[in-house]
Amino acid sequence: MHKEPKAPIIHKKTWGDYCLLGFQAERLAAEAQPGQFIMARPSDSLHPLLRRPISIHSVLDDSIEIYFQQTGIGTTLLGQKEKGDFLDIIGPLGKGFHLESSLQGKSVAIIGGGRGIAPLYFLAHRMRNLGAFPRIYYGGRTINDIPLRQKFEEEDFEILLSTDDGSFGFKGLVTALFQKSLQEFSPFRIFTCGPEAMMAKIAQIAHDKDISSEFSLEAIMGCGFGACWGCVRKLRKENEEEWSKICEEGPVFQGDQIIWEKEEL
Repeated sequence: MHKEPKAPIIHKKTWGDYCLLGFQAERLAAEAQPGQFIMARPSDSLHPLLRRPISIHSVLDDSIEIYFQQTGIGTTLLGQKEKGDFLDIIGPLGKGFHLESSLQGKSVAIIGGGRGIAPLYFLAHRMRNLGAFPRIYYGGRTINDIPLRQKFEEEDFEILLSTDDGSFGFKGLVTALFQKSLQEFSPFRIFTCGPEAMMAKIAQIAHDKDISSEFSLEAIMGCGFGACWGCVRKLRKENEEEWSKICEEGPVFQGDQIIWEKEEL
């Protein structure tokens, strides 16, 4: 973990409420793994007081990209930063996706819903480098919620797109698109990040099909490294239920560890 109080922003792109920021952070870039995150200070003032957890979207040489949706005061302030400004960040934090050699030659499903696509671009690249064959499923409510589709296409990734309203790609939830594709596609493992209800449905599909799975969970975090106990969630460990810190033990967990709310299944 490193603290970079003045990481210079080197590029920025926005699509409505969605924002992509690239910044230089050599030490963080050298250590970052898919599924990890940073804690970013939204402003130079004391309001808001807490940093915001943001997934690492990609790493290139000595720079890092983050991708997020402006949904509150913290992310809105981050989205107002421009090229030439600085970010005050801590990272890389958390435990990411498992990238073992057994994935070589295997087909894997990478499923992102809305802003949940954030850590999955980095993951897709690492999967390709491992010799795996990633198929990306990217869904949103409307065409405006899947702005990174072109970025994946330009990198020649196999990508299937869905929108709830049918404004682009498959009409319906990304979970329905994934379930339909299982008629001709048998992934070795599923990796996913997105809304809780979406991931709960993916977990049920993975369980029914006996496919191993990993989920990147979102949580409100105070510190990002396990000191404050502000991001706890009940998880299953050795057939027991225990409170676990998302920031320290996750944010990525095995599918059989996660206890989903019944109404979401």
